Amino acid sequence: MNVSVHQTENLLFATLLQLIVMVGAARLVHTVFRRFGQPGVIGEIVAGLLLGPSLLGHFLPQLSRELFGEHASSPIVMISQIGLILLMFQIGTDFEFGHLNTRRNRRGAVWVTLLSVSVPLAVGVAVGRLSASSLAPAINPTLYSLFFGLGLAITAVPILGRILRQYGLTQTEVGVVAISAAAVNDVIGWLLLSGVSAYAAAAFSGPRVLAQIGGLLALGAVLWFVLRPLAAWLVRRFPVRGGEMPPNLMAVVVCLIFILGSCTYQLGIFSIFGGFAAGVLFHRHKPFVDAWQRQVGRFVLVFFLPVFFTYTGLRTNVLGLSTAADLHWLAVILIAAISSKMIPVYLAGRLSGFPPTESAILGTLMNTRALMELIVINIGFDLGLIPQNVFTMLVIMAVITTVMAGPLLKLLLMRSGHAIPVGVEA
Repeated sequence: MNVSVHQTENLLFATLLQLIVMVGAARLVHTVFRRFGQPGVIGEIVAGLLLGPSLLGHFLPQLSRELFGEHASSPIVMISQIGLILLMFQIGTDFEFGHLNTRRNRRGAVWVTLLSVSVPLAVGVAVGRLSASSLAPAINPTLYSLFFGLGLAITAVPILGRILRQYGLTQTEVGVVAISAAAVNDVIGWLLLSGVSAYAAAAFSGPRVLAQIGGLLALGAVLWFVLRPLAAWLVRRFPVRGGEMPPNLMAVVVCLIFILGSCTYQLGIFSIFGGFAAGVLFHRHKPFVDAWQRQVGRFVLVFFLPVFFTYTGLRTNVLGLSTAADLHWLAVILIAAISSKMIPVYLAGRLSGFPPTESAILGTLMNTRALMELIVINIGFDLGLIPQNVFTMLVIMAVITTVMAGPLLKLLLMRSGHAIPVGVEA
């Protein structure tokens, strides 16, 4: 057998084995968490943690190395990123943004966005300043503090979308305000991340930031004036018949998703937002959306997304915290992260005219950080802006703030009289 063919077969075998374990474990733990009333997506995150150094790698290191090596293979990394882009497309198609036509909802989205970014950012910078000397003595305190603030300001759009779907909130006013604010929140977060990264590399410049903002404005204009009419023409040219999407339409849409993902990547705000923007282009066309969910959406949720969730968990070691000082700072981070999101967002809801229960629902939703947080802190860790122990603390914070969402939402939705759908995948 040719050497290159043999190497390809070996890589394929290793990748298939990893996929079997990832998808199987994610679905198993997903099912367990759903039975306990938690969003299934949290189970998929936990499955990744269990497969990584937090459990399997700690107790069976040899098996872990044989299965995953020191790091997941390049194909796994690519599959995980593609899955996230496709999920963001589905989230974009699933929301009725017409609710933002009302003055209260527009005001709510603006206030929630402003307070859900500014307050956690300021609190995070303050905690970073206080903890720098003890947790990160070898790292530039300014960069460390800025990144710490950014870590607290993030909201997880993909996870939020799946939670909204599970609890039947995708078509509600509070759901649309939350996902709209979270989307802008994360765009701001990625812009701040690019600024902090450039500053860390001594490459920050005013003209560069202005060029990035100009590029985003130009992309927005193309989306509205060119691609929105194009989406409408495509669904007329290739109509959905009998609930089935024509293959030509599917191929064009997939290409469009990846083109927009490439554009947003070039603009420095991560490719997933290109997927989200593509989804928004098609959200008005219900037959297309329904057909996409049936033909593509379920496969994305069952195959692509678990790979992303478990791949991220493979990089995390929650057993790394062992001292009383570490646990003290973990408690401080949890209190700061939760209070700096939920309280300001609650106040933003009340200022916008939402009743107390719906304002509390907004605060609970915006407190979910999960995988977006994990993406950000992995970048910070790779850049050397946070040490290993702080990385672990922020991972735990991301999981806990997301796990909180299920019980709190159930309680609040019962008070508001909102019926929670039965059997909806999340």
